[in-house]
Amino acid sequence: MKKEQVVNCQFSVWYPIFKKHTIKSLILPLPQNVIDYLLDDGTLVWSDDETTTTVTAPEFPEFNSKVLEAINTLGGCVFPKLNWSAPRDANWIALNSSLQCQSLSDIFLLFKSSDFITHDLTQPFLHSSDEDSPNPAINYELVLRKWSELLPGGEFRCFIKENKLIGISQRDYTQYYHHISKQEAQICHSIQEFFSQHVQYQFLDEDFVLDVYRDSWGKVWLIDLNPFGEVTDSLLFTWEELTSGNSLSANQEEGDTAQQEGPVFRYTTSDVTVQPSPCLSYRIPRDFVDLSTGEDAYKLIDFLKLKRQQEDSEEEVEEEVRQ
Repeated sequence: MKKEQVVNCQFSVWYPIFKKHTIKSLILPLPQNVIDYLLDDGTLVWSDDETTTTVTAPEFPEFNSKVLEAINTLGGCVFPKLNWSAPRDANWIALNSSLQCQSLSDIFLLFKSSDFITHDLTQPFLHSSDEDSPNPAINYELVLRKWSELLPGGEFRCFIKENKLIGISQRDYTQYYHHISKQEAQICHSIQEFFSQHVQYQFLDEDFVLDVYRDSWGKVWLIDLNPFGEVTDSLLFTWEELTSGNSLSANQEEGDTAQQEGPVFRYTTSDVTVQPSPCLSYRIPRDFVDLSTGEDAYKLIDFLKLKRQQEDSEEEVEEEVRQ
């Protein structure tokens, strides 16, 4: 995986190519002062009154207006991400335990709590094979995607090598979904058809990773593109077997040498193999401690803002009921 491949997998690079096959999205340039805020753990600011201490967070009125306008254009609820990553490791901290956002405060709380977002901002070229070459300049962007209720059992990750689909993995591999084993052939066929008709030879690189979603009608949607390398989770495969040049086996268990025509499709086959979500390791204790102790003052402010917004909304609903 070279740095150029990482650059090519930025959302703003691939979205124009595959716009009609994915979810409607808007892209906003991320101002430097917002980037600084996302990377800042927060500072305590003394007020004029020597007996009290107040914590202040910077305001971004112009950027906030643009974000709210974009959110409204997309229907009022969005899924946020940066050039590459979404804060999937931080959904637990949101009041609704979801990545659904309706304001800049929602987005800030998720972003400041996410190691994935920090990686985008600080180490986007980690694991690149040409690490000694200069890092390409990156223009950071806030990507807002129209909120869609995607069922985890419909998400799949596809591995493309030399413009050939070599492997498909269940995205949420920690859970068992009965419909996947029941519809294995149909799922594999619909993903292969989507790839050959809409993606193959259309992207800038010949090696990449494709995330797709197959809805209840069998239609396949493109969700994301990722670099073909260790920076991307290989899920039910290993990067050693994906890059070895050897044919993949139909089963990830050692010693299984059975081969098949087309891509290898791997999924969780029973409840016995269900595992804890890998994102659980990101939850405690860092962010919980930051909030409870006020160590990250800005994160605490964002959390309290959201809590206040939730209370105001509940009061409005109660008032409407009384009337």
